[in-house]
Amino acid sequence: MPEHMPTDAETVATAALLFEAGALRNQTRTGWPYDGVPVAATETVAEHSHRTTVIGVALAAMEGADPARTALLCALHDLHETRIGDQTPVTRRYVTTADPRKVTADQVAGTHPPVGSAVTSAVEEFEAGETVEARCARDADKLDCLYRALEYRTIGYRTDGKIERCRAALKTGSARSLADAATAMDPAQWQRTLLGAPDAH
Repeated sequence: MPEHMPTDAETVATAALLFEAGALRNQTRTGWPYDGVPVAATETVAEHSHRTTVIGVALAAMEGADPARTALLCALHDLHETRIGDQTPVTRRYVTTADPRKVTADQVAGTHPPVGSAVTSAVEEFEAGETVEARCARDADKLDCLYRALEYRTIGYRTDGKIERCRAALKTGSARSLADAATAMDPAQWQRTLLGAPDAH
């Protein structure tokens, strides 16, 4: 039994936060058009967050970090984008937006305190980037972009610049290894291997 049972108001606020998180399904990632990918073909923030979380688990295991904690950081790292959108390196040169930690604090206001604490501590850790789990999560964020750029390149979009920028931003040895392995293979190799089809390379 938890020490503090949520009040009705806290339960309502927590439920509202969960609805808000679902809005990321409709929040388009805005950086891809700068690399020639049309808006209609771009992923959503929710789609990005999913694979980022899976990558984070792999990186944490490879780096000797806590996979569960890393997964939490990855799952929540873009939650604030329901309110301020997906800012790109281009827009950040001209537009000043709220600190993700401030946005998150507003998002969890009124929720069941343990819920609010779990969310805000994860976002704070990710933004600070000081723990090995945070470094893995931040690399997972970049590595998912690199993998998506490779997938887009396969279908004809010119994303070489994005691939190079993401590779250069990686901090952990495991992330760099996974980037190099991905760059040398076809994104659909897993499917051909499963079905027994010959490799295209």
